[in-house]
Amino acid sequence: MQRCLKKARNALLAERNAQGHWEGELSNSALSTATAITALAIWEREVGGHHPEGRDRRMKAVRAGLNWLAKYQNEDGGWGDTIKSFSNISTTALGWAAIGAAQGDDHHEDTVSMAREWLRHHAGGLSRHALARSISERYGKDRTFSVPILAMCALAGRFGEGREAWGDVIPLPFELAAFPQEMFAALKLPVVSYALPALIAIGQARHHLAPSMNPFTRLIRTLTRNRTLKVLQNIQPESGGFLEATPLTSFVTMSLAGAGNAEHPVALKGIEFLVESMRSDGSWPIDTNLATWGTTLSVNALADSTPLIGDEARAVSDWLLGQHYQEVHPYTNAAPGGWAWTDLSGGVPDADDTPGALLALKNLKVEDRKVTMAAAMGVKWLLDLQNSDGGIPTFCRGWTNLPFDRSSPDLTAHTLRAWKAWESELPADSRQRVAEGIDDALTYLRGTQREDGSWLPLWFGNQHCIDDENATYGTARVLAALNEFESRLDIRSTRERAIEWMMNAQKQDGSWSGGGEQPSSVEETALAVEALAGAQSSCADLRAVVGKGANWLMDRVEDGSWRDASPIGFYFAKLWYYEKLYPLIFTVGALGNVSDGSVRSDPTD
Repeated sequence: MQRCLKKARNALLAERNAQGHWEGELSNSALSTATAITALAIWEREVGGHHPEGRDRRMKAVRAGLNWLAKYQNEDGGWGDTIKSFSNISTTALGWAAIGAAQGDDHHEDTVSMAREWLRHHAGGLSRHALARSISERYGKDRTFSVPILAMCALAGRFGEGREAWGDVIPLPFELAAFPQEMFAALKLPVVSYALPALIAIGQARHHLAPSMNPFTRLIRTLTRNRTLKVLQNIQPESGGFLEATPLTSFVTMSLAGAGNAEHPVALKGIEFLVESMRSDGSWPIDTNLATWGTTLSVNALADSTPLIGDEARAVSDWLLGQHYQEVHPYTNAAPGGWAWTDLSGGVPDADDTPGALLALKNLKVEDRKVTMAAAMGVKWLLDLQNSDGGIPTFCRGWTNLPFDRSSPDLTAHTLRAWKAWESELPADSRQRVAEGIDDALTYLRGTQREDGSWLPLWFGNQHCIDDENATYGTARVLAALNEFESRLDIRSTRERAIEWMMNAQKQDGSWSGGGEQPSSVEETALAVEALAGAQSSCADLRAVVGKGANWLMDRVEDGSWRDASPIGFYFAKLWYYEKLYPLIFTVGALGNVSDGSVRSDPTD
């Protein structure tokens, strides 16, 4: 146990950068690559040679991206979001559209032919009607991703020419972005809270190329065009990348170009971001990095066995304090007090990274009034975000129209742990409010527990499971929080049912998958072991389950396969990714929790 823990810990520590924190490495993404080269190609087409400076570099990026797509096309002819992902309708349609936008059909004839066959088989044809139906079915009433995909196909020329190409691209009401941000939740926009740039840019492209037949609607959209472009410009970060995300920035940039705004400042900054974001192999990731998220996860995983101390702890603490938002964020109108997933300008404060930062600051144990003040602000930020159902949403309170804006069990559990960590250090009035928030959050978790005892997370999934669900991740995260409230009688049965589900979900070899007999992963097994080890039960069966899981992990550490990351992360609406650090972080957290003496690793002991 100690040998494996030391190996895992040293490997995780070795991943730090020169500044002492973790930047990580996100998976290469076929979806991001397709959108990026399409944005670059369409922008070049629309500027018509008026920007010769940098053109060679841009076109080289397009060619490199096309070659990468051809190289990593799945054997069945489609593309998945990562090179480890199953083919899906969205990414395959985007890959096919990208080759068309870049005029690469002849050069990549075999690639295009295979993609067409995949689309015919899974969508029933290549017509815009067939593709629109299949893509829309995947996302339901959430237009955040379906409309951009179809808009890109239209801009790339895959749906024909003129107005007819846009017949199945639902017109997004970009004119609503002219209203004050405080009204957005009540307006029930057809996209999620973080997709405002897409609403504006794609809505304007649709209006420009296929305006509404209703004269009143057409007039309103024409009159609000410049005002909403100003809104778009105001929320674009310094880096040029909206949310630091290649897909979102690409959709915005290509749509502005298609709407006759290729030389608008937002489009120019978007192009610059995309060129700078390309990796050396010709691909793009879904986001620049998850540095804050990865760092707080790493700090918290190490805390159970060998926490950072001294100057190392101070450096990370100061780095976290340096990115604590002190002003209202223009993108989501979020109040001061939260943290984002990255320290880059495109980050937006959210309710997974904020509790992660709060827990990390607590575990770093740096005695500094600035830390205490930042923690108090973070606690209040989460309290103000809490929905009326007691749960915690990702970005904005009250946006309940679409699934990715609603409360979620994994975020609520993470927030509970952060509140619990800092509760005793808060003023009396704040402690009272935290106690009420905890009560409401626990009520929410009791109400969202499924009949079998599990919970589903929002931002993680498993491609092998029905509906891409990952009950192991969701239940492990909630159980870890409930373990810190084990003395409360009102959650005893809830917690016991969660433990029972986790124990029953273990596979014969000691590992866990997303639920059931699907392929196991290091990430899911480690999270399950950590959560069950934290249950501190004298139950022999539970101890045996934990020991068996720990032994499975140790076998992976010793044979080196523990570093193999799995695509369990979601970005936007079911956009898969994997992160190189996840198996390292979760293994350290699991083995550190088991090695503290609360549970023996040998199930026969």
